[in-house]
Amino acid sequence: MYVCKNLYLEMRMSFNHQNYQFLTGEYQNKNVIFVHFPYNLLLKNELKEKVPTAKWSSSKKCWYLPDSSAIRNEIGLMPKTEMGKAVISQIHPVNLVALKRMHELLLLKAYSPSTIRIYCAEFSQLLYLLKGTSVDTLTPERLRSYFLYCITKLKFSENLIHSRMNAVKFYFEQVLHREKIFFEEIPRPQKKSQLPKVIGKKDIVRIFAQVENPKHLLMLKLCYGMGLRVSEIVNLKITNIDSSRMMVHIENAKGKKDRYVNLPESILDDLRNYYRAYRPKIYLFEGQYGGQYAIRSVQAVFKNAMQKAKINKSVGIHGLRHSYATHLLECGTDMTFIQKLLGHRDIKTTQIYAKVGNRQLRNVRSPLDELNQKD
Repeated sequence: MYVCKNLYLEMRMSFNHQNYQFLTGEYQNKNVIFVHFPYNLLLKNELKEKVPTAKWSSSKKCWYLPDSSAIRNEIGLMPKTEMGKAVISQIHPVNLVALKRMHELLLLKAYSPSTIRIYCAEFSQLLYLLKGTSVDTLTPERLRSYFLYCITKLKFSENLIHSRMNAVKFYFEQVLHREKIFFEEIPRPQKKSQLPKVIGKKDIVRIFAQVENPKHLLMLKLCYGMGLRVSEIVNLKITNIDSSRMMVHIENAKGKKDRYVNLPESILDDLRNYYRAYRPKIYLFEGQYGGQYAIRSVQAVFKNAMQKAKINKSVGIHGLRHSYATHLLECGTDMTFIQKLLGHRDIKTTQIYAKVGNRQLRNVRSPLDELNQKD
């Protein structure tokens, strides 16, 4: 069986796409990504080096790849769930051009793939509602009414409203070069002041005890032991680890910043045993078909471990990073060191952990506890 569908938009990031054309489809009853390019040994080798799982189809006269999140991320295609085809197919051609222009500018400005994904998805929802009305003709008053509709009718949260506003603001200010005063007339909802969700040390031990797979266990230990974001875990390369200095180089993290973090001494043996057993090629943690390990798979590992440990807290894997920072603070680590280890640009971002990790505050006794004591 062979079904080939053109992508609605060619969302391309890191690959040398001037030489390749990617098409999604089905082949041998599996979802695949077909790769077309003029025959050239250098291009073929580049493809095989980038994605070792690439295969040649003699019947279709082209190369093809498994259509997975890891592969899409590796070659720079948007995930399947992003900007659903049902929405894009109903955007009027005049506004589809606007979406394309916005996406191209995001690429030129080298925004992160996640930011590009969110901005395009949020902007496409507005374009879908406009039908044949050009988005370029909207006035501040029309946009104000639209965001009011998102709040009152769609019941969007404050964070989602901010996300959609940021996307629309980017288009009008960066693509159309409208004056900033254009958007100043639209008020923003006040964000909730939320504290980070922290997991206690005993619970972290219980979580680790539930993970039998050494690869999965090492992922979680490094998330907690170095305070890494899940995106930083899957981006770790073998060459980033310097065991002689006991340092790990975190490349191109949030905000396109590099930093160094300390490699926990207790993890060194586990790390060496893992390498001998799995023999990763480029990334420390690689997927079934090579390339980066999928972020969702790491999140699923943590979620399963939480459930097995019977820890009934509404917290994701990012809670390990929060716990790392909080536990460092409780051990007396200077706030500026924690800021550098976490990669925060502003110390105010780091200071929020003082609200959940203040030992002196926790030692304050409630007057309720004094009521039952004898004079």
